[in-house]
Amino acid sequence: MPMKIAGEKHIGRREFLGYMFSAAVLPLMPEDFLSCRLERLLGERSLSFYNIHTGERLDTVYWSMGRYHLDALSRINHIMRDHRTGKVEQIDPGLLEILHTLKKQYDVKEPFHLISGYRTPRTNHILSIQSHDVAPKSLHMSGRAADIRLPGVKLSTLRETAMDLALGGVGYYPKSDFVHIDTGRVKHWQGT
Repeated sequence: MPMKIAGEKHIGRREFLGYMFSAAVLPLMPEDFLSCRLERLLGERSLSFYNIHTGERLDTVYWSMGRYHLDALSRINHIMRDHRTGKVEQIDPGLLEILHTLKKQYDVKEPFHLISGYRTPRTNHILSIQSHDVAPKSLHMSGRAADIRLPGVKLSTLRETAMDLALGGVGYYPKSDFVHIDTGRVKHWQGT
């Protein structure tokens, strides 16, 4: 028979035993582990963008209470769309996690300046013809890459931090003034 716990919520025997186990074990766990778990469950993750091509800005909490927020992901997909065609595609949440982790490394309030997010295959093909720096099979075409800069942070510093994270690909384009971040295999390169 289900048990009642504060506020009319009915729980079964297994769930009740789970709560009791947690109450007994939590005080015995290391503080670092607990704070990491609590942040994971209760913390918020937010990102801010300024799209240099459209002039749009976005500041949104995309994750909290242990889950992604679909409305926020939708707004991120929109601001990171192919600005040449207007086509919107889903951006890899792993890319957002890398950007969030990067942003936490710096004490800056400025948004990421977005140079390029998603690209249609046609847009990518045209750009690859115009520049040898654009990969024909770019991860931009699957929403897994972004070209960014972060005002207040030197481009070379942003690159080094991204490389230290070792969470994906990092391209450095000092003349074009951006760092490429992607969720592909861990590698790094320098373009123009």
